Amino acid sequence: MIRVRLFGSLREAAGASELPVELAEPARISELRAELARRFSLVERLGDRLAVSVNLEVAADDALLSEGDEVAFLPPVAGGCDGSRSCTISAQPLDPAEVTQRVAGPDAGGVVSFVGNVRDQARGRAIKYLEYEAYPEMAEREMQKIADEAATRWPGTRVAIAHRMGHLEIGEAAVVIVAASPHRAEAFEACRYAIDTLKRTVPIWKKEVATDGEYWVDERP
Repeated sequence: MIRVRLFGSLREAAGASELPVELAEPARISELRAELARRFSLVERLGDRLAVSVNLEVAADDALLSEGDEVAFLPPVAGGCDGSRSCTISAQPLDPAEVTQRVAGPDAGGVVSFVGNVRDQARGRAIKYLEYEAYPEMAEREMQKIADEAATRWPGTRVAIAHRMGHLEIGEAAVVIVAASPHRAEAFEACRYAIDTLKRTVPIWKKEVATDGEYWVDERP
């Protein structure tokens, strides 16, 4: 039995966040994808934009599955961990000053922060509020990879990332990223790298609730 986890628009289409699926062994991800496509048209519609992870690691369609594996189907991302770590996901409002403290230090000659707030307009529509959903365990791991890669690219640089989940009103902070480095140029570059990479790779999905309807960003009309 394979445990399948679903998120965002795919979760809504299936009407469930988890599905047990039985496949004849040995089975590959491609066979599981085909089975879900038979059940849910959205799987076929998203095609290769629908990534798959096995036990929290992104996997290719030819990967073999084993009994008890946790497989997650990940719609295109929209673009963290306890307080002792630099990368967190939270249902509570974000505090930029607290995120800064995670990476502050006497060696930080440059500290650059980015705060992404919910705005009242998007794609030509008037927005009422946003809803964010995440695959928390994998999102935390992927955000930490971003912070680790920044430290490798710009030695001496530390990056902290905090992202909200759930219901966000206009003006609330959805994401806070802070980069601290001995020099300002590296701090700016690391902060930009972190937000750009997060929006591409971290499994967090956004639903925009507008005055004329609602839609997941990966499914936007």
